[in-house]
Amino acid sequence: MYKNNIINKKTLETFLNVNHTEQEQLVKSIYLILKICFSLLAIVSLVKIGYTSKFRLSRLREIKDSYTFEKSRFGSLTRRFDDLFTFKGEQRFMKDQDQMISRDIIRVIWR
Repeated sequence: MYKNNIINKKTLETFLNVNHTEQEQLVKSIYLILKICFSLLAIVSLVKIGYTSKFRLSRLREIKDSYTFEKSRFGSLTRRFDDLFTFKGEQRFMKDQDQMISRDIIRVIWR
């Protein structure tokens, strides 16, 4: 009986040690898989952020160019409008209008 008890203890210990090492390997492999998944997730996220940033910067550049064009256009129109109120501005305005109206059209100027 004593021998059987010792044999049972030894077999139980070896079984537990084998089972314990298998569990450690399983846990290590699960951690490795999780690290790989999180690394891939981080890489994909960085690529998406880079693409989105590039798209936004190009869109902001377009908006800036459009704003600059409209601002310069507004400045020239403002100068032309202000010229109307200067000395003989009305006559300069009429000269500008002559260029806008084709030659074969009847012109009526109200005074």
